[in-house]
Amino acid sequence: MKRLLIITSLFFAMTSFIQDKPKKIVFFGDSITQAGVQPKGYITQFGQMLEQKGLKDKYELVGAGIGGNKIYDLYLRLEDDVLSKKPDIVFVYVGVNDVWHKATSGTGTDPDKFERFYQALINKIKANNITLILCTPAAIGEKNDASNQQDGDLNQYSKIIRNLASKNNLALCDLRKEFQDYNSKNNPENKEKGILTTDRVHLNDLGNQFVAEKMLPLIIK
Repeated sequence: MKRLLIITSLFFAMTSFIQDKPKKIVFFGDSITQAGVQPKGYITQFGQMLEQKGLKDKYELVGAGIGGNKIYDLYLRLEDDVLSKKPDIVFVYVGVNDVWHKATSGTGTDPDKFERFYQALINKIKANNITLILCTPAAIGEKNDASNQQDGDLNQYSKIIRNLASKNNLALCDLRKEFQDYNSKNNPENKEKGILTTDRVHLNDLGNQFVAEKMLPLIIK
């Protein structure tokens, strides 16, 4: 009887440990995500929002962003930087450089290759039973009259990501649409930067807060 009580106690202790283990969230992306772990970055602010809701101990946040990365860079480092960490949830936030670098250095990613690499990335992550959330690239310029040089391409690549989310039955954080809606209401002077970005692409403090606010509801229902 005594032995049975000890075994039962150990079982409940182990069950409690498993239940209390925090869910690990990996944020996978480029320089925007690399900066997300800074004091006012979107990952840091995401954590602060969890803390305000009394959920800080329920989640472990991991930044996996590298500046200049495109979709195929993410695919190539998926094993080392994401799967090896055994996450429960992964946000994929990529696409800006695939578009932006076409104009700046001629090294962007063609739409068909972007879609194929992205689908391959999805397949590998899903095969590991990880919850996956796709994010559209937010901005390359903040003008609200469709006059940013790469609006057309950015809209095209965002559409690809939306279609991939729908096709694979995945959650979507549509930052492209959210940024466009915000700028249409809050950029009356049609500025190219300084609303949610510092330089047309990278997030300012408000932009980081904005991204965290849009991501959080996809974790906390």
